[in-house]
Amino acid sequence: MEDREISRAVIGRLPRYYRYLGELLDEGVERISSSDLSKKMHVTASQIRQDLNNFGGFGQQGYGYNVKYLHTEIGKILGLSHTHNIIIIGAGNLGQALANYGGFEKSGFILKGIFDVNPRLEGVTIRGIPIRRMDELRSFIRHHEIEIAALTIPKSKAVEVADILVEGGIQGIWNFAHTDLILPENVIVESVHLADSLLKLSYNISSYNHESEK
Repeated sequence: MEDREISRAVIGRLPRYYRYLGELLDEGVERISSSDLSKKMHVTASQIRQDLNNFGGFGQQGYGYNVKYLHTEIGKILGLSHTHNIIIIGAGNLGQALANYGGFEKSGFILKGIFDVNPRLEGVTIRGIPIRRMDELRSFIRHHEIEIAALTIPKSKAVEVADILVEGGIQGIWNFAHTDLILPENVIVESVHLADSLLKLSYNISSYNHESEK
């Protein structure tokens, strides 16, 4: 595959391709056309072909896509050909919900540790993983080759904790802390603003209702 600039929109759709192809594998589907895949994903067949052509195509005219092969190749593009060690900072309701999600391992993300400042949570286990004190964080990152951290803590503490993570060599931060983090370019931050998502949903509902009233 030639080096080329891939749009963020295309990259943003890759996880959906991976998820839907995984569902097709579970259903025993061996191959699928772009037309049939488009009906499942609600993306046009032309868009699917354009997206996949950015990475070499993967399909044959008149045959479609080999589901297992395409799922594997997209997994490689997404960096899922090897596992990633992950930790969760913050063991409140959201942190515990993330820790209880069993789908991480299926996608190659191995939850190694959970951290919180609440002393009453120390030693409590979630799926066999004990909640640890924050003062163990630096040492834990060093000794367990942690690549990714999920931040589910108040925004007032997010910058301080993010700095500790950067010092420890964390490469990616999954940020639920409701604040924007300005970090070095070599640290990838994926921010999840739940309120922003609700506002977008509200806007889309209002727009749809406005169009329906015309």
